Amino acid sequence: MDKKKRFLTVITIILLLVVFFLAYLLFHKYVLKKNFENDILSFANKNEATVFKIHKIILFSSCDAKNKNITNTNFTIENLYQYTDMALFISSSSKEKNLENTLQKVSIDKIQFNTPPSVGEPKLYYKNINSFAKSTILEKNLVTEKLEFTITSENEANLDNPILYNNLANPIVLNYVNHNIKSDYTLTDTSNPITYDGSLLKKCNILLNTIACNLSFDINITNHLNQKFKCSVYLDIPLETEDKTIYDGNITLKKDTNFTFYRYQ
Repeated sequence: MDKKKRFLTVITIILLLVVFFLAYLLFHKYVLKKNFENDILSFANKNEATVFKIHKIILFSSCDAKNKNITNTNFTIENLYQYTDMALFISSSSKEKNLENTLQKVSIDKIQFNTPPSVGEPKLYYKNINSFAKSTILEKNLVTEKLEFTITSENEANLDNPILYNNLANPIVLNYVNHNIKSDYTLTDTSNPITYDGSLLKKCNILLNTIACNLSFDINITNHLNQKFKCSVYLDIPLETEDKTIYDGNITLKKDTNFTFYRYQ
């Protein structure tokens, strides 16, 4: 074979390789596009109807402290903490309960303090609804990475533990606490009585912007059809409204919401 034929053969092989490579790229792009379209279609089909949503959140914010020393002339605080109780009410699309809209498993994870307070130590706890708006903190209920609920169909349950009725009868209740905003802090003005509420923040010269916090978490639901749902919740800790602040004692806030759970499996 002369040089000219060898050259043409090499060129032909290179051109064929280029054509095959371009064809592979086009086919791969087509497959990715179809898979993406199928994923979108599958997601849309799974979420044609809303099965679960958070329709209401009630928040209560106040403050409390542990006292270390009390005399006639001063008052020493060991741990000044701000707390917010939150009750999240989940509802289903139908009042008639069935396998689709009743709970089999519920958990909370991906807890994050996205904008943490600049003073204090923020933590999240499970809370018994019967202690809502009380400055009760149980360290055994501290939530670190994940909170798993026991699901029950009984008429009555001990809500000291994380328990939800499978028919959505009780809300998820959580307790945000910002510990140690002030420790070993002495108040010398004892002419006025000490009130254990948000007014302590003002007495201790705590600026509200230093304890502001935004937190988020995911709520995961599995129903009795083994379908899995997720909802990401973002909340600002309420410290003030249009007409009052936590300095006035406490804040109660009712928020009508529409946090929708999307089905992913």
